[in-house]
Amino acid sequence: MNPDTSPTPKRANIQTQKIEDFLAQDEKKDLLRLLTAGSVDDGKSTLIGRLLNDSKRLYDDQLAALVRDSKRVGNAGGEIDYALLLDGLKAEREQGITIDVAYRYFSTSKRKFIIADTPGHEQYTRNMVTGASTAHLAIVLIDARKGVITQTRRHSFLISLLGIKHVVVAVNKMDLVDYAEDVFQQIRSDYLDFTTRLQIPDIQFIPLSALKGDNIVDRGKNMAWYDGPSMMSLLETIPATADRNFVDFRFPIQMVSRPNLDFRGFAGRLSSGVIRVGEKVLALPSGQSSVVKSIETLGSQVEYAYPPQSIMLTLEDEIDISRGDMLVRTNNRPHVERHFEAMLVWMDEKPLDLNQQFIIKHTTQKTKARIDKIRYAIDVNTLQRTELESFELNQIGRVVLTTRRNLLFDSYNKNRQTGSFILIDPLTHNTSAVGMIIDRVASENLPSKITRSAERAPDRSLVTPRERQAQLDQQPITYWFTGLHASGKTEIAYQFERALFDQGKTVVVLDGSKLRSGLNRELGFDKVDRDENLRRVAEMAKLLNSQGIIVIAIFISPNSDTRKQVKEIIGADAYKEVFIDTPLEVCQSRDSKGLYEKAAAGKLNHFPGIHTPYETGTADLTITDIDTFNISDLL
Repeated sequence: MNPDTSPTPKRANIQTQKIEDFLAQDEKKDLLRLLTAGSVDDGKSTLIGRLLNDSKRLYDDQLAALVRDSKRVGNAGGEIDYALLLDGLKAEREQGITIDVAYRYFSTSKRKFIIADTPGHEQYTRNMVTGASTAHLAIVLIDARKGVITQTRRHSFLISLLGIKHVVVAVNKMDLVDYAEDVFQQIRSDYLDFTTRLQIPDIQFIPLSALKGDNIVDRGKNMAWYDGPSMMSLLETIPATADRNFVDFRFPIQMVSRPNLDFRGFAGRLSSGVIRVGEKVLALPSGQSSVVKSIETLGSQVEYAYPPQSIMLTLEDEIDISRGDMLVRTNNRPHVERHFEAMLVWMDEKPLDLNQQFIIKHTTQKTKARIDKIRYAIDVNTLQRTELESFELNQIGRVVLTTRRNLLFDSYNKNRQTGSFILIDPLTHNTSAVGMIIDRVASENLPSKITRSAERAPDRSLVTPRERQAQLDQQPITYWFTGLHASGKTEIAYQFERALFDQGKTVVVLDGSKLRSGLNRELGFDKVDRDENLRRVAEMAKLLNSQGIIVIAIFISPNSDTRKQVKEIIGADAYKEVFIDTPLEVCQSRDSKGLYEKAAAGKLNHFPGIHTPYETGTADLTITDIDTFNISDLL
């Protein structure tokens, strides 16, 4: 190396310091995530490419490659085709359209940006949803020659659904309509007419030409009638942090770090709220509380943290916390529920099967989930509601869901992080749907699924039911013993089993308490879970009856409609309901487990006789006095 041109150590240190200062300054800039949405060939990729070029964010070799590619595969009529900066897939370049979601990062002196360029074709709506999931702002492009079209409405509805509060309507290709103000104003009026029914609080309009550069970075000379900001000026001034939730502290636990016996930290991304050292926090679902001992981020100890920082927390106390749990404030808690309503965007090419179970991914938690009911689907073109039995690809609607375990959630409008989820097909592992939680659903408002079954598989047995009955020498039947807790139904049922066994009968007892501790242990005691519990029991009883076996089922089953549905599953000819009609006060006096007392004190919910009545009127046999009843009356 020529000694005259070699950098001195001092000069090298100065250069290094300048780079470090630049990086430090860049790190302090806030980040705006935005997406572009529009129909095919509206100019989304061209707009982003122009933003990158005119803001001087392209390297010389990138620009040289762009000029070369524009001549070879460009669609800009001999000019630089800025869309090629984003249409990176071979299929996209060949077709001149965007299929995948292309992400680009750049920064200015005021702000950092991540741009998601989403596909315009209707069949790629799911890709657009993916790009919009983290966006603060959406640029909706409209071709000035075409105006507001179906895909414009579709994307705008999705933007509203996904909770994006800032929308910039870019009326592009104004050069092809002679920069006419009346064209721009008509499009503005048509768009506002449609969006009055949507929840988009901030909508701004910009006429521009992405190809020519008018109103992109600098104000153009061809539209003197427009007195608003340029696109870049608007993007640099739109508030990015104001939409974050700094009030509701939500910290889903992603990992528990225990490198040694002296350290136990909880790692994850802070979804919302601000947390400080010394603040009291509550762990859900356990309900244990402690105080924040330390907060660490990027290897440094800090006094407070805010979203969306990734942090490590330690607590003053040793409390039981694992992945999927959540730290919150004691006086500000999310819903802890298994039942909720949500807006769903179906993303699977396979239609929805309402009998299928899914894996639900919500914050850092995974569990099983089912869709109980489709409330309605939405025609995104007209915003009209329609009734459907299933969802096809890209369809959107309101549904009721039930999860195996409680989720810790807020409404999506309140908190996008804790109010969103995805459904995964457990067989294919495809993302079946994305959802935005509206609110929890009270159990009494949940639709019953007890009689809804998939198409039954054909019976391939070479042994007929008549042959089984003949061999066992008995008529299969299900005796359904029902009544309040401690009414005496269990005692009578097991006496009846003894009597049948002594007669040489083959009999199986389905005891509610035993099934609750085993097969159905994940189910609760609200109405929907009681219904699911009884649906499973009814199907089991039907199966046993088909094998020629007598079944004795012991279940409180307080709802008369549910018992009728159980009878429908088993079959009227094979079902006999026995009601133990013991007065409530007698049941309370015989309650050795103290469950009535706990229910009255609020320690148990949904307890029949206390919180919900027992509905009579469907029994084949009613027993009013268990002390004088003769078992032979059942034989």
